[in-house]
Amino acid sequence: MHWLLIGYMFLFIDRPYEVWPWLGEIHLERLYMLFTLGVWVLYPHKRWVGNSLQAGVLGLAAVILLSWLLSPWSERGQPVVEDWFKVLVFYLLLVTTVRDEAGLRRLVVGFVGVMALYQLHSLREYLGGRHTYRMGIARMIGVDQTMGDPNTFGASLVVALPLVWAVWQSRVGGRWGRAACLAYAALSILCILLTGSRSAFLGLLACGALVLGKSRRRWGMLALAALLAPLVLLALPPSLQNRFLTIVDPSVGPKNAQESGQGRIEGFFTGLALWQAYPLTGVGPGAWRPATGSKLESHNLYGQILGELGTAGLFAFVCLLAAFRSNIRRLRRLGQEYPFLQDCLPLTLARAIGMAVLLLLLLGLFGHNLYRYTWLWYAGFLILARHVAEHYLAEPCLAGQYLAEQYPVGQYSVEQHLPSWLLEEPQEIEDLAGEEEVQVGEALPAEEPGVDENVRETELPLATPISDPI
Repeated sequence: MHWLLIGYMFLFIDRPYEVWPWLGEIHLERLYMLFTLGVWVLYPHKRWVGNSLQAGVLGLAAVILLSWLLSPWSERGQPVVEDWFKVLVFYLLLVTTVRDEAGLRRLVVGFVGVMALYQLHSLREYLGGRHTYRMGIARMIGVDQTMGDPNTFGASLVVALPLVWAVWQSRVGGRWGRAACLAYAALSILCILLTGSRSAFLGLLACGALVLGKSRRRWGMLALAALLAPLVLLALPPSLQNRFLTIVDPSVGPKNAQESGQGRIEGFFTGLALWQAYPLTGVGPGAWRPATGSKLESHNLYGQILGELGTAGLFAFVCLLAAFRSNIRRLRRLGQEYPFLQDCLPLTLARAIGMAVLLLLLLGLFGHNLYRYTWLWYAGFLILARHVAEHYLAEPCLAGQYLAEQYPVGQYSVEQHLPSWLLEEPQEIEDLAGEEEVQVGEALPAEEPGVDENVRETELPLATPISDPI
């Protein structure tokens, strides 16, 4: 079942049916999802994981549906609603079929692998001459049409980078896995720079700052980044160098680049105007253009929420963010209480998703990403991460097995890393001769023959070595 989900991730992100039209004619994605749903119905290990984030997602779904039904432009917004609910179906498949860390690790690594293939496919097409010419420069685009716009493509790469950091921190795949993570990061940086997307470039800088802030070697890595950054920028074509310089000096770029930046601000205020006209549920999802008469979308997440979903949408979105925060804080506390879980994938993934949510909110200043699949997919990953982490605490043998895999024998003491509930409490021990029972730490009877009077107490070990089964 998990491999079927990874396969759908590839179809959804790379979209080969948009590259080769004959695949689109047979509706490959639809047939694949119907087959996956059939397998899911027969899958014997389904379970519903209770979580506040589930309520946040379903609440947002209810608001989107209600806003669409009440919209004067419901026909124009129907494609947007249909696509979003397709993402919701995949989210439900995701959160009901994963039960353990192995399944979670398989899906997270599968997602990272799909993103790597997507970038390699797009880079190959770019090197073959496929690009778009905007703002006076040639810009790399994604291989697909739906999310292949330079800004959208760059944003997709930025918000995927924190998950690569989580895989790195968890040491998935050992040295080869870490080498693959470094190669992935280099590939993403190259593709983001080639898109010429200023918002993605700022997101990349913010992502780097967040990762450095969580590193123990932050100062050394910061110095290395400061040395490499000028070299990387100098290696870019002059057109891309000027493009990124417009972030701090708009005068070095063309006039339409300045207008593009101003349009992000106007999108927010236009959203406020729509909110005043349609305060409860907005103009409806996907109805921005017919409602405003504009040829462009909002290019601003916050204007999009207020204008398209109104007060109900704002409330649902805030609740969703609160649910993200609640789950991330819960997993952070688990890491503080049980340090031996700090580097396991569920906890590193929670920290990574926290970074990704911050990046989505930052990129929302420059793009309308409310209906992006990332919100639901990452919500599903976070729900599963918390479920798996708490499953460790409910099953001490699983935690002991993980600890034995992470820490070599003799490198750390058991008492230093195992929580108290994993240390077996000593029970009453029956004397081998059967005369009487002795408590751990209790003095042996003085009149017992053969006992040295100077040694009055005997203590039994409280835990077995790490190498032994727990």
